[in-house]
Amino acid sequence: MDTGLPDVPGLPPGSGRKGPRGGLWPGLFGAVRLSALQLFGVLLAVVGLWTSYYTIPAESEGIVLRFGEYILKVPPGLHFKLPFGVDEVLTVPTQRQLKLEFGFTTPSHTNPDQAAISPEKERSMVTGDLNSALVEWIVQYRITEPETYLFAVREPGQTLRDISESVMREVVGDRTVDEIITIGRQQIEDRVLQRMRELSERYHLGLSINQVQLKNVNPPEPVQPSFNEVNRAQQDRENAINLANGEYNKAVPRARGEADQKIRAAEGYRFKRVNEAEGDAAAFTAVLEQYVKAPEVTRTRIYLETLGEVLPNTRQAIIVDDSVQQLLPMLPLPERLPEATQ
Repeated sequence: MDTGLPDVPGLPPGSGRKGPRGGLWPGLFGAVRLSALQLFGVLLAVVGLWTSYYTIPAESEGIVLRFGEYILKVPPGLHFKLPFGVDEVLTVPTQRQLKLEFGFTTPSHTNPDQAAISPEKERSMVTGDLNSALVEWIVQYRITEPETYLFAVREPGQTLRDISESVMREVVGDRTVDEIITIGRQQIEDRVLQRMRELSERYHLGLSINQVQLKNVNPPEPVQPSFNEVNRAQQDRENAINLANGEYNKAVPRARGEADQKIRAAEGYRFKRVNEAEGDAAAFTAVLEQYVKAPEVTRTRIYLETLGEVLPNTRQAIIVDDSVQQLLPMLPLPERLPEATQ
């Protein structure tokens, strides 16, 4: 039947009718309602598809929660879950080396567990000798059990900060300010690291404490100039002691070596004289034995041997009798006579 009204797109021809007040047609309302339902269905499908997958980075692990309850732990990569917020995924950086800074902050530090408290309050400590010191340190750790880290302790990052600060104050309070600034740094780091590992296991933080490193350890700013002067004087004293020890190590061994050399020379001379004396005594004893047996023969032999040793060392000489009245018959004299008569 022709109603004289224009046809409505999407409806059968001739089905367009006016409403009671001449408004839009009921068929048009039905078409719009149908299109809205289809659009909502498409939008719902897109949202469901969009929220049904997730990706875990290579250095992290994922913790899947279903209606807030822990379900499983997933490795890095692409994974699927129930959409529309039924499953929630928490990403935990388990393969990343994390660190906490105490007493100072660096602009590039992005650890979410880094609390926004005053660094001045953190680094101000009292030592065992009732002195004040400003201690700055770093704690490096890694999350080994992500499910324990998330659910065993409330705010595990802040708990770790509290543990570190408490242990550091305890260890620093048992040592003098000189030990903290100079010779005791390594012992403090080792002790704090051991103590933090014990407490993290006791509190089930799911963390592995890798290193505790002391950075700047200084006295309070008002006394820093005086403290630096004391340190400088101590260093000068150590340098003077080291120089004196060096001179001592050079002079004393040299003197000891010279003394040993002279002692050995004296001992050698003593052995030489003793041996020579013993040899002379043995020779004299042998001669004495022969002299006892034949005194005249031995005396003559000794006389001749002595002349044989002495005469070669004397100059040429002419011996004349006292009765000689003149020397003329004895001319010409030998050429060496003037030398002999001198």
